[in-house]
Amino acid sequence: MATTTTIQVSREVRDHLAELAQERGLSLGQLVEALAAEQPTAAQRAERLAADREVVRRQIGIDLSDEEFDQAPDVLGNIYKIAAEKARTTRDTAA
Repeated sequence: MATTTTIQVSREVRDHLAELAQERGLSLGQLVEALAAEQPTAAQRAERLAADREVVRRQIGIDLSDEEFDQAPDVLGNIYKIAAEKARTTRDTAA
């Protein structure tokens, strides 16, 4: 059996969480667990970044340093910006 604990929050926060849990068909504890699982710690984010970089190194067959990764352009971020701009342009043209 899992050990449980009490978390003190304001009544407003408790009510908000209870409503979210009910909407999702979860208990309050299950909702808090799900929300916590969605938010990785700094150590978990660093571990994932290191693993992702290792996959890229293996896939492209080049040993890039972490510094080289840090200096590389944000290709995905740039694609998102271009797509958002195109969507705005299309929406503005249609209006």
